[in-house]
Amino acid sequence: MNGFVDLITRVNSVVNSFVWGIPMLILLIGTGILMTALTKFFQLSHIGHWFKNTIGGIFSDKHVTKHTGKDDKAISQFQSLCTALAATIGTGNIVGVASALISGGPGAIFWMWIVAFFGMMTNFSENVLGIYYRRKNAKGEWCGGAMYYLKDGLGSYKGCRQIGAVLAVLFSIFCLLASFGIGNMSQINSIAANMDAAFRIPPAVTGAVLVVLAALVIVGGLKRIASVTEKLVPFMAIAYIIGALVIFFANISHAGAVFSAIFKGAFGLRAVGGGIVGSGVRMALTWGMKRGVFSNEAGLGSSVMVHSNSNVKEPVRQGMWGIFEVFADTMIVCTLTAFAVLSSGLIDLETGAVLSDASGSALVGEAFSTVFGSFGPMFIAIAILLFAFSTVLGWSHYGSKAWEYLFGTASTIVYKLVFIVIIFIGATMKLSLAWDLSDTFNGLMAMPNLIGVLCLSPLVARITKNYVDRILRKKDVKPMLSVFPEINEEHAE
Repeated sequence: MNGFVDLITRVNSVVNSFVWGIPMLILLIGTGILMTALTKFFQLSHIGHWFKNTIGGIFSDKHVTKHTGKDDKAISQFQSLCTALAATIGTGNIVGVASALISGGPGAIFWMWIVAFFGMMTNFSENVLGIYYRRKNAKGEWCGGAMYYLKDGLGSYKGCRQIGAVLAVLFSIFCLLASFGIGNMSQINSIAANMDAAFRIPPAVTGAVLVVLAALVIVGGLKRIASVTEKLVPFMAIAYIIGALVIFFANISHAGAVFSAIFKGAFGLRAVGGGIVGSGVRMALTWGMKRGVFSNEAGLGSSVMVHSNSNVKEPVRQGMWGIFEVFADTMIVCTLTAFAVLSSGLIDLETGAVLSDASGSALVGEAFSTVFGSFGPMFIAIAILLFAFSTVLGWSHYGSKAWEYLFGTASTIVYKLVFIVIIFIGATMKLSLAWDLSDTFNGLMAMPNLIGVLCLSPLVARITKNYVDRILRKKDVKPMLSVFPEINEEHAE
């Protein structure tokens, strides 16, 4: 068994190096830059509009939070955001940020910000395409995602029918595998390890409880998942943000030094610390981008699968929720985690050397303990429990949609049962390999998705211009809502 694991580790190391090489990083950030340019910096030029129609809409527009009827299989815009954030705000915001700081130094945070800034428009574009190419299955549920805009969008180009179909299948396979890794085993393993360390709860007990809780939610389908996440996500995000803000203000005098270390580290302007694995711009850039993508998932094509279930009509309106999703995940939650660690004295801000033996969530827990005392690690353990479990719920939907695309709607119960069983396995096994595999499948998912977004980028630009002309400039132009004429008719104002 050990020999087999060693073989998988070696093969994965080779594949991971290829997947996360310079070409992939160029593809990832290049897509975001292109979409930012084509939409005329929509995330900045219309920042007031998308804030007003996302987080602002929660308080001013009843349609944003209004639940759909019992017979309507769609979910509200707010529920789609919460389910997407449930999947993105996970261990990557705690463990991922700590890993980036340890392996890439403080400069990794700068590149995480860069990925997020341009990733906002990658996520925007995915959601626009997701709504534009979505359709309903036999149960009346919306189905959308990279597999559909690859097959029907890219596949509609002359000579690209087979390429689009093949890439759609590859994306679905990689998504299915990733749902068991990033979306299940690695998350559950983090929960079990932290509950054992903080509260001495055996992993088997944690696993059994999580299996029961997950089964009660996942088997009930998307509407049950959404009803849970719309309550869980705001609570867990606000609680964590408040805790991190307490540390921020307690260490506010170190703010200048922290941001200086981040910018110097990003461009190799600091000395190399003995505690850093590797050094220089390349390590900071690579780890910042990898953990940025792991955290906010922009470019993976994952969250679009739940955004496509929204009851929204306008592709751009759902695209704006994608912008806010990345903003909340990386610019707020990840930044606060990074500041908590960097301002705690656990990392030398001059050299980037790690001055603690702790790693991952333990490093963040130690940072919180500098202000909260012995309650700090417990707070982080509870945060990881909520973050990771919500991620499992979100990814169960992504995996079921990939399964549905490959094997049909009727068989999705098989996937859900397998997914639930793997939760217990994830809690009771040593799964350091799961984290490495998660990185690999993240990259493999991103490749076909980004190809689709790039090829369909002119369409995204036209849909965005159409929205801006109609909604903001009040021009009398025909709306671009869907590739399917019957859906345009159904959603006509």
